[in-house]
Amino acid sequence: MQQKWRIFNNCGMWAGLIATCLLHSCAGEAASPDPASELRVTHQARSLQPGEVVLVTLESPRPVRRVSGTAFGKDFPFFASSNSRVWQGLIGIDLETRGGRYLVNVRGMRVDGSPFRVAHPLQILDKKFPTRRLTVDEQFVTPPKEVEERIRRESQRVEEIFRVVTPQRMWKGSFAAPVPGPASSSFGRRNILNGKPRSPHTGTDFSADTGTPINAPNSGKVVLAADLYFSGNTVIIDHGLGLYSFFAHLSQFSVHEGDEVGARQVIGRVGATGRVTGPHLHWTVRLVGTRVDPLSLMAILSMND
Repeated sequence: MQQKWRIFNNCGMWAGLIATCLLHSCAGEAASPDPASELRVTHQARSLQPGEVVLVTLESPRPVRRVSGTAFGKDFPFFASSNSRVWQGLIGIDLETRGGRYLVNVRGMRVDGSPFRVAHPLQILDKKFPTRRLTVDEQFVTPPKEVEERIRRESQRVEEIFRVVTPQRMWKGSFAAPVPGPASSSFGRRNILNGKPRSPHTGTDFSADTGTPINAPNSGKVVLAADLYFSGNTVIIDHGLGLYSFFAHLSQFSVHEGDEVGARQVIGRVGATGRVTGPHLHWTVRLVGTRVDPLSLMAILSMND
């Protein structure tokens, strides 16, 4: 069967496929290569660029028991939406993904035991991130020898947490900003600290005074609440299905590891601990290990709330 592809966008920019959609919805659909399956796969995204979150939806005329999707070399879990015939999954486009045509391979099993598989295309656009220069305490740029082992252990611990894909979805609905006010520093910005190039900024910063309450953006389980060398007092929330929130530079904690938290529950307060130039909140989101913009997560889920 000839594959059909169409793109809807609200930006009025057409270039064969999708161009940047700013804050509008980008959606696409591809007909299933199997005529008997009558599967329909669509996607929505703020834009199809590095650092973005894509919501992929599978619709089936027959009840489905299990769905997952593979994209960019990673397996992304899906969850049943309104009923067993509609499933959705969040797909992350990592910060370092190059522009080009990629496939989301959606596979699963119907309630009657019959398997299915359908490939859905995504045309990713390149993105150039800005560069910022900061001056910080030199010990956070070139740490002393005596803390190198601590940094290694902490980094390994955090990465081990992000590798776990909890099978239960603990979040529901849209994500909310953890503190009032707009973001003050953009995701993906390249950092030059004290004149030395460093890793790109993999989160979003929010300006806030010390002591400002920090609210959980959605429900989940606290899997880390500890003082780390670079990020200071840090809280990580597991929202389930490979989705994590990482909050840094807190002045104090209001939760402990193992606590279950609800949406908008206070988890701590803004501070200036770790590698910082002043009080603010840093929020990182990881999706099955993929580095994505928290603002993209908020935008795409608010479209479907």
